[in-house]
Amino acid sequence: MSFFKKLKETISKQTETVTSKFKSGLEKSRNNLTEGLNDLFARYRKVDEDFFEELEEILIMADVGVNTVMELVEELKFEVKRKNIQDPKEVQEVISEKLVELYKGNDLDDESFELKINPDGLTVVLFVGVNGVGKTTSIGKIAHKLKQEGKKVLLAAGDTFRAGAIEQLEVWGDRVGVETIKQAAGSDPAAVMYDAVQAAKARKVDVLLCDTAGRLQNKVNLMKELEKVKNVISREVPGAPHEVLLVIDATTGQNGLVQAKTFRDATNVSGIVLTKLDGTAKGGIVLAIRNELKVPVKFVGLGEQMDDLQPFQAEQFVYGLFGDLIKEQD
Repeated sequence: MSFFKKLKETISKQTETVTSKFKSGLEKSRNNLTEGLNDLFARYRKVDEDFFEELEEILIMADVGVNTVMELVEELKFEVKRKNIQDPKEVQEVISEKLVELYKGNDLDDESFELKINPDGLTVVLFVGVNGVGKTTSIGKIAHKLKQEGKKVLLAAGDTFRAGAIEQLEVWGDRVGVETIKQAAGSDPAAVMYDAVQAAKARKVDVLLCDTAGRLQNKVNLMKELEKVKNVISREVPGAPHEVLLVIDATTGQNGLVQAKTFRDATNVSGIVLTKLDGTAKGGIVLAIRNELKVPVKFVGLGEQMDDLQPFQAEQFVYGLFGDLIKEQD
């Protein structure tokens, strides 16, 4: 069975709502990529070095990242030679297959993309990221998702430095029906976390979602601050935080990758929340993050609605990018 057929079978087993969200959310990236690839496949009658050079340019323009593109193209060359592929259009399927392989890799299984939930009690999730990437909004939307799943959720307003951050988180808490633990602006974030953990324990909360400051001006201060917060949490809840989710704005492209590397160095990031993916034509940043950081993208922002922050699914992502090309194979 061809990879495209396997991919369509996998997609068919998932809900139409999820498929439509990925398809509509990746429209700009898909149009950008499809236009470039269709033009490439139309102009070349054989797969040669010039073909691969142009393919590299198209993928780099999709923000897949230079290092990732070079690795991917080398693998494609090997597969094309091994399978003796002559027709450029046959490369479409190989590209799609390699993208899924690249993202999922040998070190990830399907559970690696899911939010880790502590089976023995309180789950604590720490959110990190620079100001303006949609961190607070993401916390609110994930709180909504968890509540819809029947979990009791609490928010911790640990970003005590940015003006309006506490109030913004409270607004989201009110919107989704979840309480926010807070202190006055300028308070010690670690003290807020201590209060939040105690409140979560007393109220038998399932998941505590913790906001943090997003200042990057001084990496040393950032590391010390995050370390202090983590120490308080782990002292009060052994094994916590169970997730450290880094929120990145997809529209910033490679700048987001630089931010990610800084935060990865400052704390043990376990997953990525990639916001505003629907607002960019450079959805390839998902692949760059995965390949260069070795950290899974766990949620992607595919729109403005409450349920448009979706758990990441590699097959849905590739189908969202290549759906139009795949249909041409029917």
